[in-house]
Amino acid sequence: MAAAGLALTAALSVIFPGSPGFAGILSGRAGNAGMASVSAAESGEKVILRIANWEEYIDEGGWDEEEAIDLDDRAGTTILGENSMVEDFEEWYLKTYGVDVDVEYSTFGTNEDLYNQLTLGNDFDLVCPSEYMFMKLIAEDRLQPLSEHFFDEGDENNYYIRGVSDYIRNIFDTNTINGEPWSKYAAGYMWGTTGIVYNPDVISKEEASHWKVLADPKYKGQVTIKDNVRDSYFAALGILNEDALLEPDFLRSSDRLEQIAEVMNRTDEETVEEAEAILKQMKENAYSFESDSGKADMVTGKVLANYQWSGDAVYTLDQAEIDDYYLAYAVPEECTNVWFDGWVMLKDGIDGDAAKQHAAEAFMNFMSRPDNVVRNMYYIGYTSVIAGGDSDIIYAYADWCYGAEDDAQDTIEYPVGFFFSGDNSDEDYIITAQADQADRQLFAQYPPQDVLERAVVMQYFDQDNNERINQMWVNVRCFDLASLTWQDWAKISAVVIVLAAAAVIYKKRDKIRIS
Repeated sequence: MAAAGLALTAALSVIFPGSPGFAGILSGRAGNAGMASVSAAESGEKVILRIANWEEYIDEGGWDEEEAIDLDDRAGTTILGENSMVEDFEEWYLKTYGVDVDVEYSTFGTNEDLYNQLTLGNDFDLVCPSEYMFMKLIAEDRLQPLSEHFFDEGDENNYYIRGVSDYIRNIFDTNTINGEPWSKYAAGYMWGTTGIVYNPDVISKEEASHWKVLADPKYKGQVTIKDNVRDSYFAALGILNEDALLEPDFLRSSDRLEQIAEVMNRTDEETVEEAEAILKQMKENAYSFESDSGKADMVTGKVLANYQWSGDAVYTLDQAEIDDYYLAYAVPEECTNVWFDGWVMLKDGIDGDAAKQHAAEAFMNFMSRPDNVVRNMYYIGYTSVIAGGDSDIIYAYADWCYGAEDDAQDTIEYPVGFFFSGDNSDEDYIITAQADQADRQLFAQYPPQDVLERAVVMQYFDQDNNERINQMWVNVRCFDLASLTWQDWAKISAVVIVLAAAAVIYKKRDKIRIS
């Protein structure tokens, strides 16, 4: 293991040359955070950095030597996670900036759990919520803007801005809250699409490629849907607007993506009412609402289709494949929701402490270093927003995961240039993969360009719209008296009468026994 670690260090030194240290920061466009780190180093002060992240969402180290990943990149890199990512960051930060940093790392289970912790007064400096939650935090003016220096591509340690995919960068630059772009506050971590994991032996690809499969009575009790209002509302809107979204002229329109975004973010009363009716149909048709159990339900064959995030889709397909059970993943032809988890700093946590902000931004950069990106992707199974910039490590890892053997017969040429170079025809970024990967893990992790041409962000809802949609969700998830017919009421009345009569008889018998 020690030898492998030395090999990794040697290999990475070619791609990640020595840090410029504080002199390098000062010679560049160092912001206040960089300057504060100098004073922290001179005084010998330790920086306490409080981080909250999703459960099981960072490499925890402890790899066996057999798990080492030998990549076919230009430097012949070997990836081996010996220590936890947090421990490696603390060591790297001290070596790079001469400052001790102590990371207090904690986890949360849902975005709402995190928000509740913040509301109750838990102090964090750096957190990693999903895009709708960091949009909410931006709207509430609770986030600390990233420093000017964080965006300096001349600093070799600024791995995020030097390596983030142009596709992702454009989304973060063009999506705004109150006129401010996401990129002012957030650095992406993982991303993906939403779609349908399905059993191809029973459900056809054509069926799985439309949101309405979730409400198809043909599969009653054999599908699962997400137990959160945003994802399920999106699916309902996909069903509601299927005809419009697939109309030939609409498909050919030059602003198709913008139009999809408008349709899939409607929250007017009429749309919400229609979506509620569809969601009730989906509820009646579903095996269950779920947040995490859908993966196991698919692997064990309890259900035939599962509405899923692409990262969990990869996990589901991987687990099923262990038992020679081959599932597939489809992205509905109408549209898909492109989602993100991203790092943001909290004002209350940073509290004007430039040294702490520097450490927080350095952590984001350390997580964006290509070798660390691979470690986290390998551990989590999700797709990083980092393409790698000048480094080909991440592309080499994608090829390591999905590239076909040299003597493979049934293969396809799968382009991923849209993500890695911004050019989908770039011959340097084409993976020769097994043909079935067009509907499996590779498709889920790196969706082709035609999928991204219908992939939109679900925006943050303001208070009025949020209240309307939440009330709709209550109506869907809770027992709805208004939906009962007169026959239902007659049956309920009969049951009540029988129970009341039984209670009277029981009391009379009890009195007789006492007397």
